[in-house]
Amino acid sequence: MGTFKMFLGIFVIVAGVYVSAKVIPPYFENYQFQDAVKDEATRDSYAAKSEADIQASVFKKAQEYDIPITLDGIHVEHQGNQFSGTIIIRAPYVVHVDLPGYPLDLHFDASTLNKGVF
Repeated sequence: MGTFKMFLGIFVIVAGVYVSAKVIPPYFENYQFQDAVKDEATRDSYAAKSEADIQASVFKKAQEYDIPITLDGIHVEHQGNQFSGTIIIRAPYVVHVDLPGYPLDLHFDASTLNKGVF
């Protein structure tokens, strides 16, 4: 009975490490991508960039972090005037994680709203 408990304990630990190795990286990449989206919105609130340029810049960052999103999946909205307007960036995406016997879809939404000073 003691040997069975030992093998069961080792199995639980190995399974936990495996699941963590599969699930934690998408959350870390989302954290980095969310930070990049916020940084882009902050910088572009005070720059003369078009919505298409902002969208392309966010898409480039998504590719750097291996985020599974298309260019059309990134929505950029610029309200108001330059230097005093608001930039809204929304980038929802889904990461599929294959776990043995339990496929998992993780839904993320890297969104931000940055208001100008005035």
